[in-house]
Amino acid sequence: MSSQKDIDFVLRTVEERDVRFVRLWFTDVLGTLKSFSISPEELEEAFEEGIGFDGSSVDGFASLEESDMLAFPDPTTFQLLPWRPDHSAVARVFCDVRTPSREPFEGDPRGVLRRVFEKADAQGYVPNVGPKIEYFYFDNDKDPVPLDSAGYFDLTPSDSARDLRRSTTLMLEKMSIPVQYSFHGGGPSQNVVELRYTEALSCADNIMTARLVIKQEAVANGMFASFMPKPIADQPGSAMFLYQSLLDHDGESLFWAPKTDHPAHLSPLAQHYVAGLLKYAPEFMLVTNPTVNSYKRFITSGEVPNYATWGQRNRSALVRVPTHKPGKHVSTRIELRNPDPTANPYLAIAATIAAGLKGIEEELPLPPEASNETFQLSGDELAKLGIVHLPRTLGEAVDRFEGSDLMREVLGDHIFDYFIRSKRAEWQEFCTTVTDWERVHYYGGV
Repeated sequence: MSSQKDIDFVLRTVEERDVRFVRLWFTDVLGTLKSFSISPEELEEAFEEGIGFDGSSVDGFASLEESDMLAFPDPTTFQLLPWRPDHSAVARVFCDVRTPSREPFEGDPRGVLRRVFEKADAQGYVPNVGPKIEYFYFDNDKDPVPLDSAGYFDLTPSDSARDLRRSTTLMLEKMSIPVQYSFHGGGPSQNVVELRYTEALSCADNIMTARLVIKQEAVANGMFASFMPKPIADQPGSAMFLYQSLLDHDGESLFWAPKTDHPAHLSPLAQHYVAGLLKYAPEFMLVTNPTVNSYKRFITSGEVPNYATWGQRNRSALVRVPTHKPGKHVSTRIELRNPDPTANPYLAIAATIAAGLKGIEEELPLPPEASNETFQLSGDELAKLGIVHLPRTLGEAVDRFEGSDLMREVLGDHIFDYFIRSKRAEWQEFCTTVTDWERVHYYGGV
């Protein structure tokens, strides 16, 4: 939580660093970054009373009759924008959105994640999340033609984005966002940046910042960065893997257990958490995979999850348990492999942490680990084992989401109902659109 000390630090920095513009950042329900600027003279009042804006112009926020909103800056997120000049500098700060009566606005995605985090904190858990974001570089925003033929981890002259990844990493680190890894992805022109884990709310802020920086650095270098999950039909798609763990208030891992207790070093609490993710994944996938194109990524290639399973080395599992270094118990974590980078990170992290916490609350048993042989079974055989197929289309994801009491509870009625309306309309529009595939197959038919 922010304090007067945090506010005083921001106000002093603004004066000392000649900040002339302060950009207030927040997201709409679907995860689009929104911003408006205020002068530094308005900042102190913004911390105390908020800054009013028209919520009816923000997708999923409010109707014209209930359009007045207040943006309250979170001083702990204040950062100078390093791509702007030092003279008459520009800073940004993330905001929490409230109603004119200063109540938290139920349509604010950041507020949703804050509520989930505070609930976990009250139970003695500190959720930590680290994202690994995949994306593509192209030379224009219309035609996704690969610019290189490099592959996963390749270090070759054909990797067209080495310098761009370097400049992006440096820019993120100037904004106090540590980059753990950056490298070429598995597909041509595909790239990956993995951010260091942090508390859940900070992680979502970092994802929003990283998406902007990646796009901005690409434009500055005559390139275009795309977070579309599946821009090229015959190449790997892009994920946003979420590494999750729970710590106690002393910073000790609550997920670790000796191998004598569990083969994957998972504590009973961690097993319940993973079981919650497996049980509720079909219900939260509309949030973690929110577009028609999201489901084009889930092809049977051995690298993407199609069923609600877990494993240690099996990358087609929904939840993977990475091996941690000996003695590094705090590194015990799970890797959620279905989310993609089009998701609103506040809602995606909130929904998935809530699913894990629900598994703990319900003391759900962890099913047996899925092996590569598991996926050789037929759909009926998998169903007999209790292994559930994940939604195959956006339409199916909407149906599963709509019946979820947990998602309504976590997101609140406002966001829950908006998601259903918005995504049903998107699916209907897709289903009535005539595609090139249909023309190729049916145009000349009898």
